[in-house]
Amino acid sequence: MTAEQEFQAALARAVDACTATAELLAAAGVPPEHLARVITPRKILLWARPDTMQEFGTAWRLGTVLLGTDARLYAAGRATRAAERGRPGYQSVSREQRREIAAAALRGGIPAGEPVNFDATPIPLRFAEILPEASLAEILTDPELPVGYSDGDIRVRWRAGASLTGAPTLATFLRERAELLQHPRPE
Repeated sequence: MTAEQEFQAALARAVDACTATAELLAAAGVPPEHLARVITPRKILLWARPDTMQEFGTAWRLGTVLLGTDARLYAAGRATRAAERGRPGYQSVSREQRREIAAAALRGGIPAGEPVNFDATPIPLRFAEILPEASLAEILTDPELPVGYSDGDIRVRWRAGASLTGAPTLATFLRERAELLQHPRPE
């Protein structure tokens, strides 16, 4: 088997693992979380409208990756819960920014209290998902992505920049994480 064929086979196994895990979680009734992007409206004269979020799907959070209900894979970005902005407390700038992000989710139509994942980076595992000038092999060697190609398989890093040596395969990782979502360990 050539290196290209081996890479193609690894991609096929990864896509199959994503599809099987998404079907398993949906059948088990595990609720997915919202996937959204932050939309910053244009300034009109001197007035700036507040940011909002636009939902573009749902996904399950599985550690460093998000698995969409459509079996697409994303690198986990940031997360919040939709909530009212409330009055400014001036405790810290970062706290006020987090409150504004939570309010942006609510303004985007996401129900209060619902978890929202945003700033998620799509991880292409199919050739139809990439730009024409990019190649999957180049994308999957990016050390900042939680997923990469090594030792003939698609593997998952525990954190960005970590080595893929000894990292679990995507199929193993998804199976373990899906089991934890279905049957959380008692505290």
